[in-house]
Amino acid sequence: MKRDLEAERAFNENCPVCATADVVCQKWTILVIRDLAAGCSRFCELERSLAGISPRTLSLRLRALEHEGIVERNTYPEVPPRVEYALTEKGRALLPLIEDMRTFGREWLVRRGRATAAAA
Repeated sequence: MKRDLEAERAFNENCPVCATADVVCQKWTILVIRDLAAGCSRFCELERSLAGISPRTLSLRLRALEHEGIVERNTYPEVPPRVEYALTEKGRALLPLIEDMRTFGREWLVRRGRATAAAA
């Protein structure tokens, strides 16, 4: 059976799951949102909480999330300048997704991973 790639592309362009995945499925993005769920954070705080992320990658992810309207950047006219990041209403709408991922991970992945490691 031959697949109709044009029809699949058109479907994916209008698919809300695909649209959401395009925004949140880049490496580190969902973890940035998870960490901002606790409230506003400065760049260095996010960098510390996301062990292993490079400053360039964090900057790119924050910029992309700001462009999508998920994160807002607040700059304070102080010396030295202070910049804080926080979730917008649109960003907070993603929190149930993160909670569902946390629940799934606890129920299906974390226990299995520990049991596998303990058996080894």
